[in-house]
Amino acid sequence: MNASPSLRFAARRVLALAALTALVGAQGAAPPRPYYPYLPGERWTYSSGESQVVGASVVHRGVKVTPVSHQYGSTTYTQDLLELRADGSVWLRGVNAGGRLTWFTAPLNVYPPGPLSPGMAWTSGSSTFRLASHVTGMSALRLSAGTFNALSIRTDTTAGGRVSTQTTYFVPTLGIVRYLAGDGSVVDLQR
Repeated sequence: MNASPSLRFAARRVLALAALTALVGAQGAAPPRPYYPYLPGERWTYSSGESQVVGASVVHRGVKVTPVSHQYGSTTYTQDLLELRADGSVWLRGVNAGGRLTWFTAPLNVYPPGPLSPGMAWTSGSSTFRLASHVTGMSALRLSAGTFNALSIRTDTTAGGRVSTQTTYFVPTLGIVRYLAGDGSVVDLQR
């Protein structure tokens, strides 16, 4: 069946307009969220009353770091200084606590390049302070903040000869939705 020239022209114009609309929409679309979502202004509030707030990147001791403040109310109690490397890994370079900075000469690998999967393991640190993490599996969680399929990550921290264990439940592009301490206490994401 042959369409008239005016009908073919109208059809081409509709297709061209649809393609232009798609192109403009793609250019105006928000960029995808990073696997590890440490974007300035990001905020997580937990059932313990703690809020974690991501600040703008700064250079400290020649290293570009992203501060993550741990707050109760409007008071900041500690601040993690995270190095977000080009390969996608996340490293703890220092901690501000009580006006004192502890800078790690051997940075601690919080997360390797994503994506994470069950069975992955990584270690970092020095002979006096060490992190050893292992993705132990996936967990379906129903929290007040929503329902999530989260990666469970067991982290053993060795400091001064003592070992403490914590399990975090991480959702890619969202962050940590649950903390489970070695003593069994649970802290959940509220919003």
